[in-house]
Amino acid sequence: MGTKVFSRPDCLRDVATHYCPGCHHGIIHRLVAEAIDELELAPRTIGVAPVGCSVFIYDYIDTDFIQASHGRAPAVATGVKRALPDRIVFTYQGDGDLAAIGTSEIIHTAARGENVTVIFVNNAIYGMTGGQSAPTTLLGQSTTTAPKGRDAGADGAPIQVCEMLNTLQRPAFISRVSVHTPAQVVRAKKAIRRAFQCQQEGKGFSFVEVLSACPTNWGMTPLDANKWLEQQMLPYYPIKDFRIPEGVQ
Repeated sequence: MGTKVFSRPDCLRDVATHYCPGCHHGIIHRLVAEAIDELELAPRTIGVAPVGCSVFIYDYIDTDFIQASHGRAPAVATGVKRALPDRIVFTYQGDGDLAAIGTSEIIHTAARGENVTVIFVNNAIYGMTGGQSAPTTLLGQSTTTAPKGRDAGADGAPIQVCEMLNTLQRPAFISRVSVHTPAQVVRAKKAIRRAFQCQQEGKGFSFVEVLSACPTNWGMTPLDANKWLEQQMLPYYPIKDFRIPEGVQ
């Protein structure tokens, strides 16, 4: 009998998800679960669920969870961590949740250097509500609210969240990754694990932006969506470790 070399993470529930074909949330959920398992954090981990496509993350990752109002996950995480400092607290948020209605919360949580972890999924669009423009939507990208493409004069430039947070003094770890190829999945896994390790060691605020495809609202096949992410998103949202604290491997 052969040796098992790959299996479902213990804290990733064996259930079907509600995500569309080609959506990257399922991959990212697995990476979060793997990091939690490898660092043996599950019994003391508390996640904060967003409003958006990943609102049901509490049905998929088997840790304690709190449901936050739209955009308020970092504020909720701050309260939980300050009340229960021995817990590992993380938020999982999309670009509409974090970079639009939640802009104030993420900036000030990072500015204070709260010892929490934020997983930020950037697919350049509002997914759950039908493909409207998000703060991260690229210039020229067509959406239901900008059918002729995002216009800089009317809508401004897309927000680069990692670059914005990197101007602050207190964040400990900031990284942008992607999951559109197997090699990038491996790199993303390392960044997410580092983020949780950073919190575990009390180093402060850790933030991982994960570039993600949304084939349904982009109007593409999953394969074409991966190609579009690489060709269109990576030039504007470069994969990069912006800040890594000393001692985090």
